[in-house]
Amino acid sequence: MIVYSFTKAKFQEDVMTNDIGNIIYDRYKAATGRKTGKSEIDSWINSLPFMDRVLADNDIPSDAGVTIEFHIPQSSKRIDFILTGTDEQDRESVILIELKQWQHAAMTTKDAIVITSFQYGETETPHPSYQAWSYKCLLEDFNQTVQEEKIQLYPCAYLHNYEQDKVITNDFYSEHIQKAPLFLKGDALKLREFIKTNVKYGDKKQIMCRIDNGKLKPSKNLADHLLSMLKGNKEFVMIDDQKVVYETAISYAKKSSAKKKNVLIVEGGPGTGKSVVAINLLVELTKNKVAQYVTRNSAPRLVYEAMLTNSFKKSRISNMFKGSGSYYSMAANSFDCLIVDEAHRLNAKGGIFNNLGENQIKEIISASKFSIFFIDEDQKVTLKDIGDKEEIRCWAKELKANVTELKLESQFRCNGSDGYLAWLDNTLQIRKTENDTLKANEYDFRIVNSPSELHNIIREKNKEKNKARLVAGYCWKWISKRNPQLKDIVLGGYEATWNLDTDGQAWIIKPDSVSEVGCIHTCQGLELDYVGVIVGPDLIVRNGKIISQPKERASTDKSVHGWKSLFRVKPDATMVHLDTIIKNTYRTLMTRGQKGCYAYFVDDETRQYFEKCIETSAITKEITLAEMLTKKTQASVILPFRRLSLKEVRPFENCVPLYDLKAAAGEFSDERQIKELYNELSNEYISEHDWVELPDAFRPRRGLFVTQVVGESMNRRIPNRAWCLFKLDTGGTRQGKVVLVRHREIADTDTGGHYTVKVYESEKEEFPDGTWRHTSIILRPDTTASGYEQIILSEEQGDELKVIAELVAVLG
Repeated sequence: MIVYSFTKAKFQEDVMTNDIGNIIYDRYKAATGRKTGKSEIDSWINSLPFMDRVLADNDIPSDAGVTIEFHIPQSSKRIDFILTGTDEQDRESVILIELKQWQHAAMTTKDAIVITSFQYGETETPHPSYQAWSYKCLLEDFNQTVQEEKIQLYPCAYLHNYEQDKVITNDFYSEHIQKAPLFLKGDALKLREFIKTNVKYGDKKQIMCRIDNGKLKPSKNLADHLLSMLKGNKEFVMIDDQKVVYETAISYAKKSSAKKKNVLIVEGGPGTGKSVVAINLLVELTKNKVAQYVTRNSAPRLVYEAMLTNSFKKSRISNMFKGSGSYYSMAANSFDCLIVDEAHRLNAKGGIFNNLGENQIKEIISASKFSIFFIDEDQKVTLKDIGDKEEIRCWAKELKANVTELKLESQFRCNGSDGYLAWLDNTLQIRKTENDTLKANEYDFRIVNSPSELHNIIREKNKEKNKARLVAGYCWKWISKRNPQLKDIVLGGYEATWNLDTDGQAWIIKPDSVSEVGCIHTCQGLELDYVGVIVGPDLIVRNGKIISQPKERASTDKSVHGWKSLFRVKPDATMVHLDTIIKNTYRTLMTRGQKGCYAYFVDDETRQYFEKCIETSAITKEITLAEMLTKKTQASVILPFRRLSLKEVRPFENCVPLYDLKAAAGEFSDERQIKELYNELSNEYISEHDWVELPDAFRPRRGLFVTQVVGESMNRRIPNRAWCLFKLDTGGTRQGKVVLVRHREIADTDTGGHYTVKVYESEKEEFPDGTWRHTSIILRPDTTASGYEQIILSEEQGDELKVIAELVAVLG
């Protein structure tokens, strides 16, 4: 996702307005649908004028591309400033610039880690050069366009307020500075030369647009790369807070002893890389330390063991991966380090009958000189789960161990969407956030109308990489365990079984298990590309309130076993505990998918509640404007994508409609055609039209359509006759967006029609009561060609303007 993308010349114009902070902020809101804090706006105000001065050189082409706040796909990371163009050999170049307002820093003994001041005090953080280089690695890892088209990436960092002090440029950090050059307050001219060396000519081919809309590489899955990691290969680059946690753990592992025990608590939500950091630590520490990876839930361990079975001896595998109940009889300080993943799942006692030991947290801290607990308290999913930060602190104090607490916040699952996770917490009523509505571009979340449809979607997705599975709340008895001929889950005409007992906790990687349904116990701690979730009757909504119903859980579900006895003794406390468990269960299930989550709700009112909370909820029920604007495409047109045959077409599941609209810089259609289409809609009849597959980076959904743009008025972004993907306008801010509009007073320069594509900008007058009105609307061309003027509509004219659709991407 791109927040701001223009030429160097336009960027310099925007800086000259002395309002660059608000310009970027408006585009940020338009791109994300969210607001941001004052500190980020201040960073734009303070840093971007420095880049303006660096670029003030005629040898840096005016049509070089400037991109600000580029959201790296499948992560929550954004690159501050990017300059694009071509070098002297006509190779496409992308300069990635990490901007910092720092004025001082202190060294540490940890690789690539420095200490500097932030809003809430001094904090350890990655060195800016390491950060810039790691973002380059992220972009290369996730984006196939960068590699296939041999786009050169050049990372660097610019600390424009930082004076040379021999700290930030110390030889200790030289390895990272070599990979991403560092420029300080007095180095503006050096940065300028660095840019001129790599960008000699302008960006004629919309490099960042192609990268942003390019094909994504398959997401890295920890289990798939475990063997390579244990053989010494670096499969995952530690990003930002991951690097801080990793280096802190390595430091403690070196200095901990029986007399100086240490405990590190690492808090992180789904997809923040807890398991990735944990496994990287296991690989590094087992080189010269006695260390083990520990989980209460056996599913991750069994999956990892299955991946290693043919490459390592069973004894070695068993010595690396252990259950949390293994330490009750262990002598104190037997291990240099115990790495506890999914620590929220720890129990008091271990063993089949829960009668071994006293407390697993106590036993782990006792058995190790250094203990690491990776924890997410919102993933406690059984009545026996005791893992929380306070419990760990108490036992650490009892055993005289020093406690350090860190957080992982960078998001690498759910398409890197912090917004999806915040929305899910808000919608499940786990905690109140500002994310009342899930934006369409946040994450591929869909609500389907039947369990059969859901399972079919998951089967189709699974054909790609065997990385899609269907899971459900444990609301149906596991009767097939004793009689495989029986079906466990029966919903109308849909019938399915829970995962096979023979697959056990390694169900998620078995190639044929996509035909079965998994539960929380077989997927927690693991990840998929796509997850389908059947939300059972244990979680319903009544009058807008989430209600947990433990009585709807199956009697074979051990996670809430004994709840009735507890309820009789402490009814209020028990219901609060059960409510947390049930909500946490669905939160965990609905965050297993890196790329998408599709849900079926057994209860209708619950489904309706969730539909109201997503931006595209109406598209599952109503015929949208996309279905009105249909027109058969000429067969002679050559497309840069595949047109599907009628037998292949599954509308808005595997394809979107293609319209011959001659839109964008030209005529959209005439009045007669629009009226005919509206008449067809009122008669509940939709014309036939062509359907086309989208590139892998895009998910087909209602409201999307492809059409050809004709004309030169937007050639900086949309080449003449380019095929473009649009989405129908659903309201909200349009500031700075490229939109397809209609107005009877528009006479488009290319075709003279009333329809055009331009950059939408508006000026508003705000009133004390919070209301506002448009004073003018500007439709601005973005072109290198002459003869194109911006269209300015007054308040009265603006009332008749119809925004039809918003540009999503140029496809080819």
